Amino acid sequence: MNTLTEKLPTASYSNGRVSVSLPNGIDFSFPIVGNWRLEDATVEQLNNMEIDEDGIHWPDIDEDLSFEGLLRGDYGQYIRRRQVAR
Repeated sequence: MNTLTEKLPTASYSNGRVSVSLPNGIDFSFPIVGNWRLEDATVEQLNNMEIDEDGIHWPDIDEDLSFEGLLRGDYGQYIRRRQVAR
Protein backbone atom coordinates (compact mmCIF):
# COMPACT_ATOMS: atom_id res chain seq x y z
CA MET A 1 0.00 0.00 0.00
CA ASN A 2 1.35 3.40 -0.93
CA THR A 3 0.24 5.59 1.95
CA LEU A 4 1.16 8.73 0.02
CA THR A 5 -1.63 8.15 -2.50
CA GLU A 6 -4.16 6.03 -0.60
CA LYS A 7 -6.21 7.01 2.43
CA LEU A 8 -6.08 4.91 5.57
CA PRO A 9 -9.23 3.79 7.38
CA THR A 10 -10.39 5.91 10.29
CA ALA A 11 -12.00 4.85 13.55
CA SER A 12 -13.37 6.50 16.68
CA TYR A 13 -14.99 5.46 19.94
CA SER A 14 -18.21 6.95 21.36
CA ASN A 15 -21.05 5.76 23.58
CA GLY A 16 -20.10 2.09 23.71
CA ARG A 17 -19.41 1.69 19.98
CA VAL A 18 -16.41 1.89 17.69
CA SER A 19 -17.20 3.51 14.33
CA VAL A 20 -15.06 2.73 11.30
CA SER A 21 -14.80 4.36 7.86
CA LEU A 22 -12.92 2.43 5.19
CA PRO A 23 -11.38 4.22 2.21
CA ASN A 24 -13.70 2.34 -0.19
CA GLY A 25 -16.74 4.08 1.33
CA ILE A 26 -17.85 1.34 3.71
CA ASP A 27 -18.85 2.72 7.12
CA PHE A 28 -19.83 0.51 10.04
CA SER A 29 -19.79 0.36 13.81
CA PHE A 30 -19.66 -2.36 16.42
CA PRO A 31 -20.32 -2.53 20.16
CA ILE A 32 -17.57 -3.01 22.71
CA VAL A 33 -19.94 -5.22 24.74
CA GLY A 34 -18.94 -8.83 24.33
CA ASN A 35 -15.22 -8.15 23.94
CA TRP A 36 -13.90 -8.28 27.51
CA ARG A 37 -10.72 -6.33 26.73
CA LEU A 38 -12.73 -3.47 25.24
CA GLU A 39 -15.44 -3.70 27.93
CA ASP A 40 -12.87 -3.36 30.72
CA ALA A 41 -10.99 -0.48 29.09
CA THR A 42 -11.27 3.17 30.06
CA VAL A 43 -12.51 5.78 27.59
CA GLU A 44 -8.92 7.03 27.28
CA GLN A 45 -7.69 3.53 26.42
CA LEU A 46 -10.49 3.02 23.90
CA ASN A 47 -9.66 6.31 22.20
CA ASN A 48 -5.97 5.38 21.94
CA MET A 49 -6.18 3.43 18.67
CA GLU A 50 -3.56 2.67 16.06
CA ILE A 51 -5.12 2.12 12.65
CA ASP A 52 -3.55 0.71 9.51
CA GLU A 53 -4.85 -0.88 6.31
CA ASP A 54 -5.44 -4.21 8.10
CA GLY A 55 -7.23 -3.24 11.31
CA ILE A 56 -7.26 -1.53 14.69
CA HIS A 57 -4.79 -1.96 17.53
CA TRP A 58 -5.33 -0.70 21.08
CA PRO A 59 -1.80 -0.63 22.55
CA ASP A 60 -2.91 0.11 26.12
CA ILE A 61 -4.99 -3.07 26.33
CA ASP A 62 -3.10 -5.20 23.76
CA GLU A 63 -6.15 -5.81 21.56
CA ASP A 64 -6.14 -6.19 17.78
CA LEU A 65 -9.14 -6.50 15.49
CA SER A 66 -8.84 -6.96 11.74
CA PHE A 67 -11.18 -5.22 9.31
CA GLU A 68 -11.70 -8.60 7.62
CA GLY A 69 -12.96 -10.09 10.88
CA LEU A 70 -15.03 -7.03 11.76
CA LEU A 71 -16.80 -7.17 8.40
CA ARG A 72 -17.65 -10.83 9.16
CA GLY A 73 -19.18 -9.70 12.47
CA ASP A 74 -16.31 -10.82 14.70
CA TYR A 75 -15.37 -8.01 17.08
CA GLY A 76 -13.68 -10.21 19.64
CA GLN A 77 -16.85 -11.46 21.26
CA TYR A 78 -15.91 -15.04 20.38
CA ILE A 79 -12.73 -15.09 22.47
CA ARG A 80 -12.93 -17.03 25.71
CA ARG A 81 -13.52 -14.84 28.73
CA ARG A 82 -10.89 -14.55 31.40
CA GLN A 83 -11.01 -17.20 34.05
CA VAL A 84 -11.90 -15.70 37.41
CA ALA A 85 -10.05 -17.22 40.38
CA ARG A 86 -12.42 -18.74 42.91
